[in-house]
Amino acid sequence: MQQPVWKRVMWMVIIWGASVLALAAVGMFFRLLMTAAGMKAH
Repeated sequence: MQQPVWKRVMWMVIIWGASVLALAAVGMFFRLLMTAAGMKAH
């Protein structure tokens, strides 16, 4: 059974958004680690 196109697009958007949020969270975490280690961004 084929799903409607809009449902598949919604799933793609949800997965993409979750991956972007996960990348942002990992980036913030590493930034916190670097700051805690005494490294400056600039």
